[in-house]
Amino acid sequence: MERPSRLLLLSELRVRNAAHSVSLSRSLLTWKRRGSSPLYHPFRPRFCLPRLRRRSDSGSCHIVPVSEIISVREEDEENGSGRRDDGSWKKIKERDVKDCRQAFTVLYVERSGQHRWRCAEVTFTCSDTTLCQRWISNIREQLAAIASRPRRLLVYINPFGGKRQGKRVYEQKVAPLFLQAGIFTDVIVTEYANHARDHLRTEAELKQFDGVVCVGGDGMFSEIVHGLIWRTQIDGGVDVNCPDEALLPCSLRIGIIPAGSTDCICFATVGTNDPVTSALHIIVGDSQPMDVCSVHHNNTFLRYSVSLLGYGFYGDVLTDSERKRWMGPARYDFSGVKMFLTHHYYEGTVSYLPARGILGTPRDTARCRSGCVVCQRNGQLLSERAERYETDEGPDGETEREWRTIRGKFLAINAASMSCACPRSPKGLSPAAHLADGTTDLILVRKCSRFDFLRHLLRHTSKDDQFDMTFVEVHRVRRFRFAPRHCQSDSDLELDLQENGKRQIFSQICRDHPACGCAPSYSSWNCDGEILTHTAIDVRVHCQLVKLFARGIEEPAVFEDLTNPCAI
Repeated sequence: MERPSRLLLLSELRVRNAAHSVSLSRSLLTWKRRGSSPLYHPFRPRFCLPRLRRRSDSGSCHIVPVSEIISVREEDEENGSGRRDDGSWKKIKERDVKDCRQAFTVLYVERSGQHRWRCAEVTFTCSDTTLCQRWISNIREQLAAIASRPRRLLVYINPFGGKRQGKRVYEQKVAPLFLQAGIFTDVIVTEYANHARDHLRTEAELKQFDGVVCVGGDGMFSEIVHGLIWRTQIDGGVDVNCPDEALLPCSLRIGIIPAGSTDCICFATVGTNDPVTSALHIIVGDSQPMDVCSVHHNNTFLRYSVSLLGYGFYGDVLTDSERKRWMGPARYDFSGVKMFLTHHYYEGTVSYLPARGILGTPRDTARCRSGCVVCQRNGQLLSERAERYETDEGPDGETEREWRTIRGKFLAINAASMSCACPRSPKGLSPAAHLADGTTDLILVRKCSRFDFLRHLLRHTSKDDQFDMTFVEVHRVRRFRFAPRHCQSDSDLELDLQENGKRQIFSQICRDHPACGCAPSYSSWNCDGEILTHTAIDVRVHCQLVKLFARGIEEPAVFEDLTNPCAI
């Protein structure tokens, strides 16, 4: 408990008819049960009653950060005792009703297992009305002073994503919490693909809002990211088609209410795919910066990526699964098995700019967690170098801008800007990747046997080192380029995808029936679940370009300490 000189309020209040010492400071709300008293614990003769085991929370202190208080409300007269008045103990009942009129309830964040948050509440009963009002006004003043909390949000709901539960999830689980926290919302239910992206680009009055919330899956989040980044660059006069341009960071934070099939972004930034947990992170005003990769072909902008860029295996799986959308989510498993059996490899050249002078490597045992030191240190370092960053070698720091080139035959080329963890793969493709360190992990899987490739895929679900294989190499980079061996295939792919996504008939037959012996000369890039129209690409990482309503995955010790506040 804090020193009395730093306390704003210190009173003896009642919680469930038990006396508690309650204190409020600018950072903590604390209540602790006082010692036994005949008023609340009548005397029980020891010779007639067995000694009862003391409850684990008896006499314990409860500590709640003011930043994690959702709201405070004054109790109405109707919220008094619900017992029927049969005439007995009338004086005691009248006292209870009087006390309930002088009570207030504090709603706050309570942690549970597996990184989940829930809304808990505690009701304090005061001795008089003046004291009750003083407590309510002081708590509300402290909450109003938290500048990071959103007051007005723009909410986009995708009613078609995942199991089509987005609207129901928002109305039943999220909207009531926003209402209790006093957050005003403008809700837009999207009607077609890229509806949210187009609305953010042109129509949305962003100055009226403190953040943007998407209710849906990773595809919906991608729409929000593309809309916000595009709008920010256009308003700032930045040419998005120039791969060497330094992009302006977005001022509005993005909230994710998971309601999709995988919700990889939410899982990697919060640790769980629970809508209530995500809503509470938004309410308390958490902020988690995140890197974004811009993908260009020559001087033409293609897409932004925040999680995974995959060429070869993952690109083939996505391309094949798009033809089988009628199968639902099972199409990914079917296409994955099919592409594993076909075992295609692709020739090409990878050039990359290694990340030098930063903390961390792709094979670290430490993970990116809440308050990550690696992200903070590297983000500050890269921001200082941002003005000097250029593609061409300059007179200063020539060794730092030295490009490296790798040529070969690859089963997969992946760039992971985060761990890409999900319920199916708790460790992800690159367990040590960081959310906001200004780098991406470039994973090259060279041509190998089916058995070895299967070993590599199974590593994603195990605790073994992901990259401890001779045919797998990983590099932490700030920028990379890829060019397929047959450059003419790149223009062919663009023309074919423009024609309703159909390839030439003979190429399609060879691809679906690899027994003919014709190995395909190119694959497709999987960019956060979307197929790119080019295979020759230039990818650059933009450090901490966007911010989320999140705080990263908290360590288990944090949950244990706050579940038992006396351990603090």
